[in-house]
Amino acid sequence: MFNADGMHVLEVQRGHRKLVITVETDAEVTGCRRCGVVAVGHGRRRVTAADAPCFGVPVLIVWLKRVWRCAESGCPTGTWSERHDLIAPRAVLTSRAVAWATDALAHDDTTVSALARHLRADWHTVWRAIKTEATRRTTRDGRLDGVRTLGVDEHVWRPSRHSSDRAVTAMVDLTRDGEGRLHARLLDVVPGRSGVAYAGWLQAQLPEFVAGIEHAALDPFRGYANAIRDQLPDAVAVLDAFHVVRLGTQVVDEVRRRVQQDTLHRRGHKNDPLYKIRGLLRHGHEHLTPRQHARLDAGLQAGDPDWEVTVAWSCYQQLRSAYAARDPVQGRRIAEQVINSFPTCPIPEVARLGRTLRVWKQQVLAYFASKGVSNGGTEAINLLIEKTRRLAHGFRNFTNYRLRILLVADGSRPYRQRPNHA
Repeated sequence: MFNADGMHVLEVQRGHRKLVITVETDAEVTGCRRCGVVAVGHGRRRVTAADAPCFGVPVLIVWLKRVWRCAESGCPTGTWSERHDLIAPRAVLTSRAVAWATDALAHDDTTVSALARHLRADWHTVWRAIKTEATRRTTRDGRLDGVRTLGVDEHVWRPSRHSSDRAVTAMVDLTRDGEGRLHARLLDVVPGRSGVAYAGWLQAQLPEFVAGIEHAALDPFRGYANAIRDQLPDAVAVLDAFHVVRLGTQVVDEVRRRVQQDTLHRRGHKNDPLYKIRGLLRHGHEHLTPRQHARLDAGLQAGDPDWEVTVAWSCYQQLRSAYAARDPVQGRRIAEQVINSFPTCPIPEVARLGRTLRVWKQQVLAYFASKGVSNGGTEAINLLIEKTRRLAHGFRNFTNYRLRILLVADGSRPYRQRPNHA
């Protein structure tokens, strides 16, 4: 049960809300590290270290550490202490406790304070040990191998509006496996929300990594697009479908609010016809029930005298249909119609959206040739980052913040597999 090669248990005592386990190594004979002469015992030294919890209580290891002495009188070695991988020299936590705490911080949505309480150790002691182990894991060789689809997004790590470095740029691996499944993982974060920050990170990577990127997903931000153009010339930039559809949703909301102001000369109230259907206007028509369709038609007839909201909603549905099409060729055809027709729409908000889509035409149409590459995995990583920041009650040190989120979102978190009903 102790499960430490080369060690055996001498005694187990139940202390004050903890288990005290006394152990020693199996080594009874050893040679001098310099001359090779068989060493003799020179007493024992008691070494204590906190181990991973067991049976719901903290565990304290008491290691009766052997001290050896060279029997050769002319050897300058003198005495030395034995070593074991479980407890490093001058360590107050076992390697098993450090691995347990690091895994818990990465997978179990916990805090360093809670882990320190379970280990009966000081917060700073636990974090120093986790920091060393987490750094080793996040800098291992080959960590960036196999990345073919790269995502990018900004994230606010310091909510204070007075901080000049409150935003960061996050790079995410969006490569799908052989079965088409996506388990997004965070590759790195750098300070700043700009194309310069993104380009600087790409310049720091190995040429093999840059050459392996086939698709680069992004939000409609020109700085990131310029960085992809300059640093990833062989990659295809793909504009995220969710953000394109969200632009259409914003257009419908803007037209509805403007029509309310023009017809009522005030903001919408709860009993106003357009305000009552504001939620239905954001839905796709295929998701509406007959009753909801009736409510939508009644609201438009009562509050949209010039049919502006109706036309904007129809344009929004056309934009959505491009991404809802099962055939990529059909979806691309609809998208091209949207890009070509929206700029000439008499409704100014729709025309503005059309001009925006026309500027991003190449990136929008790339979606239909890339088998649905999107930044959805990047948004999922953002949720994990937000959860980590809330658990920690915020961060003040960027280095610790970066290490924590790399640990949480490195793609090793176990996922529940869907049952196979075949």
